[in-house]
Amino acid sequence: MTPAALKHLAAVDPVMRKLIREIGTCELEPETRRSPFQSLVLAVAHQQLHATAAGNILGRFKKLFPGRKFPKPEDLAKVTDEQLRACGFSFNKIKAIRDITEKTLSGVVPSARQIVKLSDDEIIARLTKVRGVGRWTVEMLLIFQLGREDVLPADDFGVRSGFRVAYKKREMPMPKELLAFGESWKPHRTTAAWYLWRAADAAKDAKKKK
Repeated sequence: MTPAALKHLAAVDPVMRKLIREIGTCELEPETRRSPFQSLVLAVAHQQLHATAAGNILGRFKKLFPGRKFPKPEDLAKVTDEQLRACGFSFNKIKAIRDITEKTLSGVVPSARQIVKLSDDEIIARLTKVRGVGRWTVEMLLIFQLGREDVLPADDFGVRSGFRVAYKKREMPMPKELLAFGESWKPHRTTAAWYLWRAADAAKDAKKKK
């Protein structure tokens, strides 16, 4: 993220200024080479699973498509639900992957070239039409794939937890409360979210050491 983001956050919010000083420069680097199709399949694979378990399932999934680093939507027609189930996907996740595929082929899920021309709200509106894909999943795509500057995932547990820690609150903020507070962070709310994630991580680490 840009030096302008750090300058803005430090100027408008003394707590953010303290986090920036303690944590250092924001190290968020989006994975811009992924297609929206790939990002959504990966997101569904990781839902409600530990990263290691999701990685094992995805490893078996990729082996179904020799010669490819990651399958294209057209490739999914060549594998059966039984094969996907054998990789470790639940029936609900298989249905979600099939819907991601269908909506990519029909154009609801935009291509990598198309998505960069759309606004955040347009992307959220289109991708949340896909089975198994909610607003949070799309916000993660906006942040970690597209590198959008002004996304505040107010439903995210880590962001809310980091806010509670950094701002010394007794309870986790409600999403609406967090969004209202975050108005002053615009247009750099993605960077603010990154610092709140780091604040949550630091609190977790400190707890382990006790």
